[in-house]
Amino acid sequence: MNELKSLLQKKKVLIAAHRGQPGADIPGNTIPAFEIALRNGADILEMDLFRTIDGEIFIFHTGKEPFQLDRHIDLTSMTSQEVRELKFVNVDFSQTEQGLNTFDEILEHFKGKCILNLDRCFGFLDSVIETVERHGMKEQVLLKNAPDDISLKKVETLAPDYMFMPIYKEVDNKTEIIEKMNINYVGAEVVFATEEAQIAQDDYIRKMHMNGKILWSNSIVYDYKVPLAAGHNDNISLTQNPDLGWGWLLDKGFDIIQTDWTPQCSNYIRDRVRTLQPDIM
Repeated sequence: MNELKSLLQKKKVLIAAHRGQPGADIPGNTIPAFEIALRNGADILEMDLFRTIDGEIFIFHTGKEPFQLDRHIDLTSMTSQEVRELKFVNVDFSQTEQGLNTFDEILEHFKGKCILNLDRCFGFLDSVIETVERHGMKEQVLLKNAPDDISLKKVETLAPDYMFMPIYKEVDNKTEIIEKMNINYVGAEVVFATEEAQIAQDDYIRKMHMNGKILWSNSIVYDYKVPLAAGHNDNISLTQNPDLGWGWLLDKGFDIIQTDWTPQCSNYIRDRVRTLQPDIM
């Protein structure tokens, strides 16, 4: 099972919307933000999961509570009922109407619509898989994590037929190991600070493609001091020239671009692909 490969054959380049498409009064990691991203060209929805003390899974990037909820709390130490009573705040720290979505709500809402990349969930992967199976949606789920031995064993034990991507930083030192495991190794997310990194080299990208692997790149900016793709990011794409950001990632041959600016990135990629291969679109 590799839904990503099937989608790539149709679209050539895929867009992953980082926490959807939030802005102003619409918080990220919510159904409205995800819906907006899909309408604006996203193929993959990246989302963050956490589990309450009584075992229910919600969508939220823990650690961001002061900025998105205006409260200094730890969601993982709360009950599901307590979480349900919370409301997001907007960019001006005014309360919104939006509460936190449960994982069940997300799965049911986006069933049959797109690929769902589930982040920050390996600490309770058993519960995640159980929930996905209950909704009959494993073909839509993409798991990504650092390829440490414990995480790889979890994938092999709990989710051997789920799409999985290790996250490589600067170098790939696990492909040979993963390929010998009972893991549906569809590709890798690559993170690199400089263009000289091993995983940013043309021969590495070509080799991975020859082996049927899909490569995920990041144009998002968490911290400008910590580049995820050697500075070829959303910021430079928007404020200077998209050829220096999204275009560079396309030219290198990366198959997926994760962005915080779905409409702009989508329009750029659509125009580039149409120009290079007019029979595709």
